[in-house]
Amino acid sequence: MSTLRRGYTTGVSAALAFGRALEAWCVSGERAQTVTEKMDNDDLDVTKGCLIVAAVSDRLEDLMRNPREHSPYVIGKLRLYAGEGVGVVTRAGLKPPVGYPAINPRPLEAIEAQYARFADRIDRELYATIGIEDGETIARYTANAKVGVLGGLSILGTTGWVKPISHEAYLDSIRAEVAVIAADGIDTAVLTLGNASLAYAKERFEAVQIVEVGNYVYDALFIVAQSGLKRAVFVCGIGKGVKVMQGFRNTHNRFGSIDFGVLCKEIEAEWGIRISEEPSGGLDSSGSRERKRPFQGLGAPLSPSSPPESHSRSRVATVVEEKRFRTVKGLLTELGEYREVFHQWVERRAAEVMRRWFPDLEIEIQIVR
Repeated sequence: MSTLRRGYTTGVSAALAFGRALEAWCVSGERAQTVTEKMDNDDLDVTKGCLIVAAVSDRLEDLMRNPREHSPYVIGKLRLYAGEGVGVVTRAGLKPPVGYPAINPRPLEAIEAQYARFADRIDRELYATIGIEDGETIARYTANAKVGVLGGLSILGTTGWVKPISHEAYLDSIRAEVAVIAADGIDTAVLTLGNASLAYAKERFEAVQIVEVGNYVYDALFIVAQSGLKRAVFVCGIGKGVKVMQGFRNTHNRFGSIDFGVLCKEIEAEWGIRISEEPSGGLDSSGSRERKRPFQGLGAPLSPSSPPESHSRSRVATVVEEKRFRTVKGLLTELGEYREVFHQWVERRAAEVMRRWFPDLEIEIQIVR
């Protein structure tokens, strides 16, 4: 099995490009520009392979800047602006201040370190830009516009390395979006799992409230709770909802699958519905679904108080049910008129689980029908 490749962050690439451009200016005294290609890697990263452009001059008019009005970072005698393709921060809550280039603190420190190498050779006021070729176009595939970074991408990085399929990188994006919600004075974050949930949320909530959280259910709620927000609305499909109801903190399949044996027993205990072996099995006169062979005679619906031998007798049924029901949607076909009641039951139970995790957070779950 091959090892996934790491790569350098945009912050490292920008600092290196800036250092080379500044060195070239110190040698020539003329406008200098360098271009570096962001190192390829195996992360799901829209910026890998992009071209990062650094330019330095003693004439501001020589530089191609983000046209949105903004203030430069002041580094000694240098004024650092957002170049074309690097965004300008327009909303509070992010690490860079409002009205400045979207360059995070650690990359800015790396740029300052490059400046320090040549500070004693700089005898006049200088201007510089960090840009990204086609950055404004690439930014459409990110959440930058939603969080108030306009006109391009952000220059990011903490350690200098892009880690492939990074858990922490995804959580950082959630933190940034939640911070903007809190800074805007909005009291509710809307957390979505999947495209259908996102589309549902967009029809019902303000765009700035909506945060795509992947499968990071617990982590996203933790970030919301830490931010000072009082309320979270969690939007997901029925399958993810059942996973949360069963206590999953991350709904990715690698963390486990739905226990359909337990789910079917709970359905029996809640509504007296016995799921038949065949999808066509009808309801009997008591409102329960008939069991067809080999399920007849396996005993009454189980409840939490059932004796251990009852669980033992149900093992055959559980094995078959687990093989048969690949998804919760498949199980829904057996519930007939109880489907809506089942959705509401899962919403209530899943919300109770989340509230046990974060008792100070008001939590609502909405399952997409």
